[in-house]
Amino acid sequence: MSERFGILLAGGLGTRLFPITRTVNKHLLPVYNKPQIYYSLVILMRAGLREIAIVSTPTTTPVLQESLGDGSEWGLDISYVVQPEPKGIAQAILLCGDLIKNRPVTLMLGDNLFLTDEMAPYLEEALARKQGASVFAVPVDDPERFGIVTLDANGRATDLVEKPKNPASNMAVTGLYFYDSDALELTAGLTPSARGELEITDLNRAYMDRQSLYVESLPADITWLDCGNPDSLVEASQTIKELESKRNSLIACPEELALEMGFVDRAGYEALLAAMPKTQYRAYLESLLAGKSAA
Repeated sequence: MSERFGILLAGGLGTRLFPITRTVNKHLLPVYNKPQIYYSLVILMRAGLREIAIVSTPTTTPVLQESLGDGSEWGLDISYVVQPEPKGIAQAILLCGDLIKNRPVTLMLGDNLFLTDEMAPYLEEALARKQGASVFAVPVDDPERFGIVTLDANGRATDLVEKPKNPASNMAVTGLYFYDSDALELTAGLTPSARGELEITDLNRAYMDRQSLYVESLPADITWLDCGNPDSLVEASQTIKELESKRNSLIACPEELALEMGFVDRAGYEALLAAMPKTQYRAYLESLLAGKSAA
C-alpha cells in the first residue's frame, strides 16, 4: 500500500462545453493529441503516486474504466469510485474514504493542465511537507471564476473565497491539492455550502484556520490551463502543439513517465508498446527506448 493516496476527479456534467459533452465525458476530450485526463494523471504519477482513484458520474465511470483500465500497464493501481450527484470536489475525499484509510491524500481535477517538468520542484516540496495542506496559486485575469486566496506579506493565507463577486485578490487556487492524513476527518466535518456542495475551499479554510495551509505562489508564466470551456480547450491544444514542436518531444505520455519513474521495467514497457497500433505516438515511445539503449 502506498504511503499517499491519489484522487483524480473526473466528474461534472461539462455544461460549459455543451454540446461537445453531450455524448463524451469532458475528461476524454482531446487536448491536441492525447485525452485531457492524461495531463492530470501524469502529474500524480510524477508525484510518485501509484494508487489512484478516479471519481466520476454513474454514466461516465464505465467509459473512463474502459478507456484507462486498471492502470497495471503503467505500473499503477487505478480504482473507480462513483459520485452519484455533483455534491462538490471535497465530497470525492469522503467517497474514497475506505481506500484512503488514514493516509495523506493528493487530489487533482481532471480538467487542469500542468507540465510535469515545470511542476516537478513544486511537487517535491509539497511531498516533503508531512503536516498540513499544500496548494498552488497563480495570478488570473478573471478571479470571479475561481477559488481565490488572499496572502499577507509573508505569503501566508489570510482569506479564501469561492468565486467571489468582489475579489480581494487575483490569486486563484489551482486544481491540485496536497493534504495530510487529517483530510478525511476534516472533510467529514464540513457543512454543505448554499449550493449544497462540500466545497474544496472550505476544506482549505479548515487547514488555514489551523495555521497549516501552505500556499505556493507559482510564477505567472507557468503553464496552467483550466480546460473547462471551449476557448480554454482550444488554447490548451494550441499550447501543447507549440511546446511539442519546440521541444521535439511529446508531453504527458503515461508510458514514458512510467518508465522514467521505474513503475514499469524495460520488458513491461516493450510489452505495452507491442500492444499499440503503429502510430506516431508508438514511434515516439519506441524512440525513447532506442535512446536508452544507445546510452
